[in-house]
Amino acid sequence: MALLQVFKFPHPVLKQHAKTVTRFDDELRRLADNMLDTMYEEGGIGLAANQVGQLKQVVVMDLRAEDEDDAEKPRPARNKEPRVFVNPKMLESRGEIVTEEGCLSVIDFTAEVKRKQWIRVAYQTAEGKEREEAFEDLAAVCLQHEMDHLQGRLFIDHLSPLKRGMIKKRLSKIAKSA
Repeated sequence: MALLQVFKFPHPVLKQHAKTVTRFDDELRRLADNMLDTMYEEGGIGLAANQVGQLKQVVVMDLRAEDEDDAEKPRPARNKEPRVFVNPKMLESRGEIVTEEGCLSVIDFTAEVKRKQWIRVAYQTAEGKEREEAFEDLAAVCLQHEMDHLQGRLFIDHLSPLKRGMIKKRLSKIAKSA
């Protein structure tokens, strides 16, 4: 599979809204496979199509891809559990959870973000089959983070206006010097 370029803040594609997917074909499945390969290569647990310059409502996620390697404590290799969500829509949510979030498109920065702890999502598979499923804790946080991308939002948009402004200024400076 091909690795895709992950666009970094402040690239304008990250602020654009993804369009509803209507064609469920080999091209869509190739995009999802390439997104998964890219996510694994970049060390992420989720990736939205916007982040690789595709304005399609596609999200991939694999919570088992999270790097838990610890030099002092070798762990057995875990099996990957790739998930593909096409046209995801949140139907219901409850509870709150605050977690430290990072993003493949926002380099060298993490922040605590408040999200819903439990969500129910309707989506389609890469083959176009309709599904409805509930997620909680890390899975709910990750899916909300990636669904935000589809709406042109970054996790830093959840920060207070003052903190968000300072971070965006710093990230823009880093991007210009790169």
